Amino acid sequence: MVQRSVRNLAKAVLPKRVISHLVRQGGSGQAQSSPRFAAPLEGVEETLGCCIAYTENGGFCVPLSSRHRPAARTILQGGVYEPETIAFLTDNCGGGDIVHAGAYFGDFLPALSRACAAGAQVWAFEPNPENFRCADVTCAINGLNNVHLMNSGLGPARARAVMQVRDRTGRALGGSSQVVEEAGGLSDRLTTAVDLVALDDVVPSDRQVSVIQLDVEGFEQQALAGAVKTIARCLPILVLETLPAQSWLAESVLSLGYRMDRKVHGNQVLLPPALADSASGSEAASA
Repeated sequence: MVQRSVRNLAKAVLPKRVISHLVRQGGSGQAQSSPRFAAPLEGVEETLGCCIAYTENGGFCVPLSSRHRPAARTILQGGVYEPETIAFLTDNCGGGDIVHAGAYFGDFLPALSRACAAGAQVWAFEPNPENFRCADVTCAINGLNNVHLMNSGLGPARARAVMQVRDRTGRALGGSSQVVEEAGGLSDRLTTAVDLVALDDVVPSDRQVSVIQLDVEGFEQQALAGAVKTIARCLPILVLETLPAQSWLAESVLSLGYRMDRKVHGNQVLLPPALADSASGSEAASA
């Protein structure tokens, strides 16, 4: 009776297109379900363990496995995680596309989607399979038709990689899941295989990119290495959680006229030549 009530409640409250993202056909194992969706719907063998939460920015599918993580906790409490970063991205995206890598469960996506000019898109990347499924539901809840979400990470080229998704105690890393160069010493239960793609191979050459924001847990240099053509062509604002090696940054980015600017919630902002010159002029005028 309780299981039937949960199923009926899910069907009554959530649109069918959202439910189709919450559940998927699995193998012959037991269903993985959350307290919010305690039993799989009929004919479905795997249910996404998640909670739907709402904030001023929209609805979010939060993975319960990482509800202890800062971003998840903030959203579950009705807050906005990294509001300064979101505000900077939305205020500076102009008329071009936004690249957002490390999408987690989509906590930035509704705000970024709304900020896009007519015809512009958000290119979002999340390699962690569970995080991606949640981000996909977040897109469905909010009807984000201008978000191109991929279950891949960014790297220098198309490849398969190993991502650590749990710490050594077995707790989910959530948004801190990271690609590891060497998986030695990590058991299979702590890692998963993921896809990597090069941004230059994904974003068509006729798209103008205004902002590239990377929150990829130390994999920024590799992600930028696969985006050098897009960066040289579009000269977007770069917002990086972790800076690449200084020598690589100088040769591949700063040589294009980029300049270090402010930090936003710990993320380093690099301005392209036109904006860097404009900022310098404004500073001189106010001196």
